[in-house]
Amino acid sequence: MATLKILIFPDPKLRTVAKPIKDVNDSIRKLAEDMLETMYSGEGIGLAGTQVDVHKRIIVIDVSNEKNDPLVLVNPVIKEVVNNENKAYSEGCLSVPGIYEELERPSAVEVSALDLDGKEFTFIAEDILSVVIQHEMDHLEGKMMVDFLSNLKREMIRKKMAKYKAT
Repeated sequence: MATLKILIFPDPKLRTVAKPIKDVNDSIRKLAEDMLETMYSGEGIGLAGTQVDVHKRIIVIDVSNEKNDPLVLVNPVIKEVVNNENKAYSEGCLSVPGIYEELERPSAVEVSALDLDGKEFTFIAEDILSVVIQHEMDHLEGKMMVDFLSNLKREMIRKKMAKYKAT
């Protein structure tokens, strides 16, 4: 396993829209393994391919307390918002280290994806899992949590990240 380099906001590569994965093969399985290693070493609970400069539609997640229940989603799609009731969560991002912002997102979504064997599966994600999936899928579309903030807050974060990158 290898730890990958995480792109830091405002890196323009974070705005790249990820391409679908045509074939779930050994290189994709290795990528998923490396992404999980990177996410765990960064103490994150989710990571998108875009964040490690791999512009493919893959995300890894582990919202378990023990960090032993990884979920890999290849070509994930939110099929439907199951619960329109938005819930506020304090979101962080490995590409915006040290910053947490309160954002509202639907509390339950139906998700379809491929697993690491290339088999399609569908499930309902609720609460924190729903939030993490939506957050990571935003990355696949070239969007970030800072896009949901005011221009002033975004500029303050941009300056903080410039200092962070300089250290």
